[in-house]
Amino acid sequence: METLEFIIHPDGRVEERVTGIVGSTCEAVTAAIEEKLGSVIARELTSEHFAQQATLTEVQTVSQW
Repeated sequence: METLEFIIHPDGRVEERVTGIVGSTCEAVTAAIEEKLGSVIARELTSEHFAQQATLTEVQTVSQW
């Protein structure tokens, strides 16, 4: 499940946490929100960012005897 969590700190900083989005797609999902909030001070990439979506490939072998 894709989740965006925002934590607003007492000093006004907004912390954004994204889970459930594999690869760099999370940057596209959050770009518009980050633009409205202001400049990004820091970014920590999670293991989900570096993961790749699994792709299944079906292989058929046909033999003639």
